Amino acid sequence: MASVAGNESANGSSGSKEAERLPIEPLRLPTVEEIRGQDIWNNCAVRSVVSGVMGGGLGLFMGMFLGALDNPLMQEEMTGRQQFIYTAKQMGRRSWSSAKAFAVMGLVFSAAECVVEKARAKHDVTNTVVAGCVTGGVISAKGGPQAACVGCAGFAAFSVLIEKFLDRHD
Repeated sequence: MASVAGNESANGSSGSKEAERLPIEPLRLPTVEEIRGQDIWNNCAVRSVVSGVMGGGLGLFMGMFLGALDNPLMQEEMTGRQQFIYTAKQMGRRSWSSAKAFAVMGLVFSAAECVVEKARAKHDVTNTVVAGCVTGGVISAKGGPQAACVGCAGFAAFSVLIEKFLDRHD
């Protein structure tokens, strides 16, 4: 009797395992529109321009926020209207400056990463290191070769840290 009960429980558990398995879904091929969208996004020029525009937008909002935090030096001597005008002008200057900086940063980084990725035909951290180095070097090139080298090393290290934090590559 015990063996019959054991067989029933074994059969019951195997039946529940079969019921727990998810059905296998057929493979869905991408549509023509999805393929065209991927082809457009895989173009380095498109990817770079979009990154530059998004970087500019981020810089615009950061500049507005940080410009609003600036206090005039002669705050006690200024009326409320003068303080408002000063703050608005400061926000505009900071926004424009930050928007340009972040737009260049996004455009250069994205272009460098895309070109290196296409040349190497690999998607790994090395692309990020090279793109970070190029971006840091370009941004700090006005300071001379030593500044460009330091910018290259610093931005490459920062890019690797962000890459590890986001864990994009396995």
